[in-house]
Amino acid sequence: MNVRVKKARTAKASQAGSGTKPGKLIELPEGTWERIRAKAHELWETRGRPEGSDLQNWLDAEVIVMEEIHEARE
Repeated sequence: MNVRVKKARTAKASQAGSGTKPGKLIELPEGTWERIRAKAHELWETRGRPEGSDLQNWLDAEVIVMEEIHEARE
């Protein structure tokens, strides 16, 4: 199987499983990016301000904030 075909099939399968249509944007509440930024900074502080951890702090903060948003919508 060609690599492009395999990637296309994988992308289609992941879109089908996500429940969203390709190209459809999800609206986030006002101030979401600021909340993520603040949470990432908080994580960095509580983890002892390690250098080079900005991406991991941001990704962890995204998970936390998105869970908060999801719980608030239920």
